[in-house]
Amino acid sequence: MQKFTPCLWFDNNAEEAIDYYLSVFKNGKVVSKRYYDDDSPMAGVLLVATISLDGQEFVLLNGGPVFHFTEAISFVIDCADQQEVDYYWNKLIADGGEPSMCGWLKDKYGLSWQVTPRILLTYMNDSDKAKAARVMAAMMKMSKIEIPAIEAAYAG
Repeated sequence: MQKFTPCLWFDNNAEEAIDYYLSVFKNGKVVSKRYYDDDSPMAGVLLVATISLDGQEFVLLNGGPVFHFTEAISFVIDCADQQEVDYYWNKLIADGGEPSMCGWLKDKYGLSWQVTPRILLTYMNDSDKAKAARVMAAMMKMSKIEIPAIEAAYAG
């Protein structure tokens, strides 16, 4: 069991969100679901669920309209190549998601994600500060990260 599990608060649409995230992340599964008891006014409605997306567990809570997601919390998706970047980017902005800058986006529920190719972090952490600075400058101009442009910036 992982030590920390993010709990995501939904406005009574967590069951819909589960189906959505399981369609986006190919290695996803439902770990558990708990529904409101039969004697509750919300009987039969999902209360809380745990899902696993590529090995990362999340708790989804139907908490009502009190709280909303903000960009202060985001989840980084480690992508091996441009094809994977394109896949997650397109899936997560579809149906009401919103692109942002530097590989960030919000999905249709307002949850923030960073769709990040591995090579970007490798280049940004290069000991050659000039190369790393060129990569950072190129990334700052992008919405979705484009690996060929990042590689060109790195090469100079």
